[in-house]
Amino acid sequence: MPCEKTKSCLFQYRNCRLLRDHQLVTDDLWVRDGKIMDPEKLFFEEKVNADLQIDCNGNIISPGFIESQINGGFGIDFSKCKGSVREGLKKVARGILAHGVTSFCPTMISSPKETYHKTLPEMKKFDGSKEGAGMLGIHLEGPFISREKKGAHPEQYICSFDGGFQDLLDMYGSLDDVAIVTLAPEHEKSKEVIQQLVSRGIIVSLGHTICSLVQGEEAVHQGATFITHLFNAMLPFHHRDPHLVGLLTSQKLPKGIQVYYGIISDGIHTHPAALRIAQRVNPEGTVLITDAIQAMGLPAGKYILGEQEIEIQGKIAVIAGTDTLSGSIATMDTVVKHYAKATACGMVEALEAATLHPAKLLRITDRKGTLDYETDADFVILNDRLEPQATYIAGDLVWELPSGKTFKVKKVEK
Repeated sequence: MPCEKTKSCLFQYRNCRLLRDHQLVTDDLWVRDGKIMDPEKLFFEEKVNADLQIDCNGNIISPGFIESQINGGFGIDFSKCKGSVREGLKKVARGILAHGVTSFCPTMISSPKETYHKTLPEMKKFDGSKEGAGMLGIHLEGPFISREKKGAHPEQYICSFDGGFQDLLDMYGSLDDVAIVTLAPEHEKSKEVIQQLVSRGIIVSLGHTICSLVQGEEAVHQGATFITHLFNAMLPFHHRDPHLVGLLTSQKLPKGIQVYYGIISDGIHTHPAALRIAQRVNPEGTVLITDAIQAMGLPAGKYILGEQEIEIQGKIAVIAGTDTLSGSIATMDTVVKHYAKATACGMVEALEAATLHPAKLLRITDRKGTLDYETDADFVILNDRLEPQATYIAGDLVWELPSGKTFKVKKVEK
């Protein structure tokens, strides 16, 4: 939004606390041309002042939330889109703005081969804007997983890659715009598959698996860096073989490698005691996810996840006629709040688990997940209850509380 013909607007967000350098600091946020600016350069090199000042009423400014596992929402199921896949993506992208999400990875569960070949070419990355959150890349959860830990995945579509990486290529048809692949590392030829995916810049996540700790460690040595919804759809911790959960404290991982783990902090999928265990032994690895399905944002009833019917019972999503959990209907702001309360980790750590950590996982901290200078001005303004008040993408206000203008905007006289 040009303020004058010769330059762009310089915005100064005042009376706020910024999530920066692992703490909340009382400071101003300066934004121009969609980027976060260094005020020292503005003052001492450019010798300019703000064009517009925004009074944030003492609220918190956090980087925008990054959602790395979301199956759909607002009536859209990414694994079985009715109508235009692109329009479905856009609808979810718009809906999640109200929950502080500025970037996301749409997720597909185990599906028929023809579904991948039809859907994946239509799921192209796009930048965030006033139209919705940005799409960072696809998360393919399956079908190369364990039947024993299939969760809500249809068993008839689960398979292995006996022919190695070529089987995976044949199944998906294309890896363009794929950011994450979840697989079970106990499958034959998983070493080759993991290495091939990593060589293409794709994050490998371990999940829906019966693997041992040793198999998990081997997968990390081959390049895997993520665990899909920790504690869910995997063998439980055992004192003689801690299985995949043991990766959080393993001393046999490559030096300097951080294994991240997604965790569904919705008060249903993971007991608060389990959240506290994970947070206290490996706080740097937490990546908060919703694993939300199309029923997110909709009333109770029956819905579809991929090829299966899902029933919403209160706040719980299950495969119809069973007690098998099937994703969640939680929103990102609610999982952040629940995580902060259940673990008593504080606001900073809870917010970083939805911002900095997923950005590190996806290797995009040069532009997302922080409020560092020259990064994208994607941020959310929250009150002390961690409730979103307004969401910004590239410095543009893309959502605010429907009650009206949340903040006072003042034009600075020159």
